[in-house]
Amino acid sequence: MNPEEVKKILLVDDDIDLLEQNKLLLEAKGFEVITSENSEDGYKIFQREKPDAAVIDLMMEQMDSGFVLSYKIKKTEHGKKIPVFILTAATYETGLKFSAATSEEKEWIKCDGVLNKPVIVEELIAKIESFKAV
Repeated sequence: MNPEEVKKILLVDDDIDLLEQNKLLLEAKGFEVITSENSEDGYKIFQREKPDAAVIDLMMEQMDSGFVLSYKIKKTEHGKKIPVFILTAATYETGLKFSAATSEEKEWIKCDGVLNKPVIVEELIAKIESFKAV
C-alpha cells in the first residue's frame, strides 16, 4: 500500500477520551478519521466506509472484542488489502504481551500488528504506511 493511498482510518475504541484524542492527532496529520465506540458498530462502519486502515482497541464489550473485530475485517476481501492494528493496554494491566510479529501470530490473531496504549501517533502512521498487502 502506497502511503499516499492511506487517507481514511477507522478507529474503534470504547474509551471515548482516547478515541477523540487519537482522532484529533490523526486528523492533524491529514487523515480522514471515522470512529466507533464498539465493535458491532465498528464492523458496520467498516463495511459501509471501506477505510484504508483500521485501528481497533483490544478490550471493549468483551475481553477479546478487538480480536473478534479484526478477524471479521480480515476475512473480507477489502480487509485483506488494508492494515489492521490492535491497540491494547493489556500489557500494562495484566503483564501479558501480545504480538503479531511472526506470520504464525498474524495468521492466528488476524491483524497486522499490536501496539501498546498510549499509542504514539507517528509510530502508528509509520506502521500503516509501511503495510504491504499479502
